[in-house]
Amino acid sequence: MPEEKIITMDQLVQMILTNDKQYDLSKITSAYEFAAKAHEGQTRSSGQPYIIHPLAVAHILLELGMDTDTICAALLHDVVEDTAATSEELQKRFGRDVAMLVEGVTKLTKIPIFNKEQQQAENVRKIMLAMSQDIRVIIIKLCDRLHNMRTLHYRPVHKQRHTALETMNIYAPLAHRLGIRAVKDELEDLAFHYLDPFAYSEIEHLMEIKKDEREEFIHSIKERIAKRLQDVPFEEEPQIEGRVKSIYGIYKKVYIAHKEMEQIYDKYAVRVIVSTVPECYNVLGVIHDMYRPLPNRFKDYISTPKSNMYQSLHTTVLGREGIPFEVQIRTWEMHATAEYGIAAHWKYKEGIRGKDKMEQRLAWVRQVLEAQQTSDDVEEIVRIIKNDLAPEDIIVMTPKGDTISLPVGSTVIDFAYRIHTQIGHKTMGAKVDGRIVPLDYELQTGQICEIMTSKDPEKGPNRAWLDIAHTNEAKSKIRSWFKKERREENIITGRTMLEKEFKRSRIRIPEDELEKFLGDDMKRHNCTSLDDFFASIGYGGIMLQKLLPRWKDLYHKNYSDDVPDIVQPIVTPVPKGRQSRIILDEITDCAVKFAQCCSPLPGDEIVGFITRGHGISVHTTSCVNYRSMLSRNIPEEKERWMEVQWTENSDAAMQTSIEIVAQDRVGLMFDISAILTEARVPIIHSSSRLLKNGNAVFEATIRIVNKSQLTAMFDRMRKVKGVMTVERASN
Repeated sequence: MPEEKIITMDQLVQMILTNDKQYDLSKITSAYEFAAKAHEGQTRSSGQPYIIHPLAVAHILLELGMDTDTICAALLHDVVEDTAATSEELQKRFGRDVAMLVEGVTKLTKIPIFNKEQQQAENVRKIMLAMSQDIRVIIIKLCDRLHNMRTLHYRPVHKQRHTALETMNIYAPLAHRLGIRAVKDELEDLAFHYLDPFAYSEIEHLMEIKKDEREEFIHSIKERIAKRLQDVPFEEEPQIEGRVKSIYGIYKKVYIAHKEMEQIYDKYAVRVIVSTVPECYNVLGVIHDMYRPLPNRFKDYISTPKSNMYQSLHTTVLGREGIPFEVQIRTWEMHATAEYGIAAHWKYKEGIRGKDKMEQRLAWVRQVLEAQQTSDDVEEIVRIIKNDLAPEDIIVMTPKGDTISLPVGSTVIDFAYRIHTQIGHKTMGAKVDGRIVPLDYELQTGQICEIMTSKDPEKGPNRAWLDIAHTNEAKSKIRSWFKKERREENIITGRTMLEKEFKRSRIRIPEDELEKFLGDDMKRHNCTSLDDFFASIGYGGIMLQKLLPRWKDLYHKNYSDDVPDIVQPIVTPVPKGRQSRIILDEITDCAVKFAQCCSPLPGDEIVGFITRGHGISVHTTSCVNYRSMLSRNIPEEKERWMEVQWTENSDAAMQTSIEIVAQDRVGLMFDISAILTEARVPIIHSSSRLLKNGNAVFEATIRIVNKSQLTAMFDRMRKVKGVMTVERASN
C-alpha cells in the first residue's frame, strides 16, 4: 500500500498559485481557518490532527480541477456533522452554495433508523437528492471516501471490511458512472486490498516480478508506433502513453472470466491521443497494418459511447514478441471525459459543452431516485447502485440500429423496459438475432433484439417478471404498474402474505391493534392506512422478510404475556447480556450451558444432560457425544438425559463453527468473506489451509442467530465457484 502523504495548507496554497485556473484564495484561506478552529483538539484514528483530512480532500479536488466553492466545501465538509458549527453560520460566512454543498455531504445522524443498512441507504439517498441539485456534492463525497480509504489501515479490522464493502458496492460504481476513472480505479484497488488481501498480494507480486520486463515492453511498443505515425499527417503531433491494468481490474478478469494471467489481453495497453475523430480511425488503420489484430477484440466506443459517455477505439493486437496488448485511440476531448468524467466540466472549458450535455449526463440520477420511490423501500437505492451502475455493460441493438446499454446479466424484459415503459408492459415475446427466445433470456453484446408486443389495451406485466428482470429500473416500473393498476388485488395479496408470515412466526395481533403494531413501519414507508401498507406488500414495494425480525422483537416485548401457550423461560446464570433460550420442565434455579462439541443453534433438535455441579449441558440430538452415550446403553447415564426446548424469543447471536472445502483459487477468501459480511455475521476466528490434493479448507468460528440463518448462508456459499462442501464443524 502506498504511504500516506500529509497535505499542509502551505502546499495547498502553492498548488492554487501555480494553477492555470483562477481561485478566490482569500475565501479558501478563510474556510481553512474556520475549519481548523472548529476541529481544534479533534484527532483521527491515526492520532494526527483532524484537519489533515479536510486538507487532503481539498487537495484531491484541486487535482480534479474543481472550483473555489467546492474547495471551500471540502475544507468545511465535516464541521456541521462533527463540531458545533451550523449550516446557517456557513451560509452567512461563505455563501449559499458552500453551505448547500456541505449540507449535501453531511450524514444523517439525528433521525430514527432501525438498522445500519437503513442508515446507509438513507445517507446515500440524501446524497443522491443533493447531487440531483448540484453534482459537486457527489464529487466531494467521492474524494472524501478516497482519502478515508487511503488511511483505512488505522481503523479496526471489522470497520475496515465494512467500509471496504460499502466502497466497492456504492462509491466505486458511482465514480464509474460519473466517469472519474482514476478515482474509481483507486477506490476499487483499495477496497479489494481489505476484502481479499491474499488475492491482492498475489496479483501485486505477479505484477512486481515482471515490472522491468513490462516497462521495457511498453516502451518499445510506444517507440515503434511513434516512428510509424511520423509518416501520417496530423493537425498536431499525437501523444502516446502506456498503462498497466489496475490490480482489481486484473482480478475481475481472472475471477469473472475464469482466465489465467497470460490470457488477459488488455493487461498491457498503449493509448494514442489525437485531435479529431477521422484521425482516430486513421491511427486504427495504421495499428492494424503494423500488428495482427485478434479476432472479436475490436470495440468502437466512439460511435457507441458507454453509459458514462466514455468514448475511444479499443483494439487488441499481437506484438512481435507474441505478447498481446491493447491500443486505445481517442481525441483530447474524449481523453478529458475518460479521465475526469463529469469533473472535466470544471477542469477543461471544452470538457462538457453546454447545459444540455450536463443534463444528459445526469439523467440517470433522476432515474435512480424515481426507481427507489416506487419500491417504498429506502434500501432499494443501494441495490440499484450496486446492480445497475456496475462497470460491466453490454450493448444490444434494436432492429432499427439503435444501441441500448444494459448491465451484464440483463434479460429481454430489461431491454424492453429500457426502450420504453409501455413497450415493457405490453411485451409478449422477443426475437434475438431472428430467433424466438424466452423472456428470461440473458442478452449478450452485439445481439439484435426485437420485442413483440400485444395490442390489447388491458395487457400488463406479469408478477413473475419481478424475478426475471435483472435491473432495478425494470423492476421498479413493473411494481409501479401493479401499484397503480391493481390496487384492490394488491391489498388482498398483501394481507394474505402478512397473515401467512405472522402465522409462521406465531405472531397473533388483535385486528383492532394491528395498525398500532405496524405504525412505525407504515410511517417509514409513507403509508397512511393499513390498506396502503397491504397494497405495498402486494406489489412488492415492501419486503416482509426484512421487517419480520423487528416485528418478532416488538411482539415478544409487548404481547407475549397475553399468550397462554408460551412457557416463560426461567432465569439462569448465563453470560452477562445473553438471555436464556432454553425451557426446562419442572426444574428451577438451574444453570444452562451450550455444549461446545456440537454448538446448538435455535432450530436444532436438542436434548439436555444433567452434569455434576455444572447445571444442564445442552447438545444437539445428532451430537457425537450424545449418540455415543446412547449406544453404550448405561442406565445411569440415560437417566441424566432430559427433554429441553427452545424459547420463542431466540434472536440473540450464538457461537458456532463452520468448515468449507473448495478448489483453491485466487479470490476464494474474498467471495466467502463477502457473504459473511453482507449477512452481517461476526467472525470470531478464521483460518485456512491447503490439503495435499490441492483443495483448500476454510474454517471459521462465527456468531449467528439461528439454524435458518445458517442454512440460508450455507445455500449462498455452495453457489460460490469451486466450493465442494459447506458444513458445521464439530469440536
